[in-house]
Amino acid sequence: MNNNIYGEYHRSGRIEVICGSMFSGKTEELIRRLRRAKFAKQRVEIFKPAIDTRYSDEDVVSHDQKHITSTPIDSSASILLLSSDIDVVGIDEAQFLDNGLPDVCNELANRGVRVIIAGLDMDFKGVPFGPIPALCAIADDVTKVHAICVKCGSLAYVSHRTVDNDRRVLLGETQEYEPLCRECYRKAIEEKK
Repeated sequence: MNNNIYGEYHRSGRIEVICGSMFSGKTEELIRRLRRAKFAKQRVEIFKPAIDTRYSDEDVVSHDQKHITSTPIDSSASILLLSSDIDVVGIDEAQFLDNGLPDVCNELANRGVRVIIAGLDMDFKGVPFGPIPALCAIADDVTKVHAICVKCGSLAYVSHRTVDNDRRVLLGETQEYEPLCRECYRKAIEEKK
C-alpha cells in the first residue's frame, strides 16, 4: 500500500505461493503471514477446500495445531464472490481446488489484493499437483519449504504414501504419509515393485 505523489491511496496486489511436501510447515507459514496482516489491521479473509476436514470443518489448522478461522469453499469462483473489500486473501490446501484458481488469484492481485496460497506442489507419485504449478508460474514470490526425510534426515522431496491406495486425493496424516528425500523415495518405490 503506497501513497503516490498526488496523495491517492494505492494497494499493490501480489501473489505469494508457499509450497512443498507434507509436514514442511506450509500451513504454519500461511497462518503466520495472515496473522501479521491482521495485526497490521488489514482486512483478511481465509479460504480452504470444503473437502479438507482433517482437523476442523471450518478452521485452517497446521499439524502443530496452530489455527485460524476460514471459509470452506467448493470452487475457486467462490473466492471472488466472498472477498470484496479485502486487503489479503489466504488460501490453504490449494492443490485440492480447481484449475480456475490461477485466474481468480490474478484477478484479485490485479485489484490490489495480496493473495497468499499454500499447497502441495506434487502428489504422492511426485507429479505436479492441481493448480499449484500454474500458481508458481504467475506468483510474485514462491517459497518452497521442506520437511525432513524420515529415513535419512535430508531435505524431503515428496510426500510418500505408506498405505495401499492409488487415489490421487486421499486425506491423511502420519499414518498415511511420510516425507522422503529423492533417494529414499526412489528406494521405497523400488521396494514396492
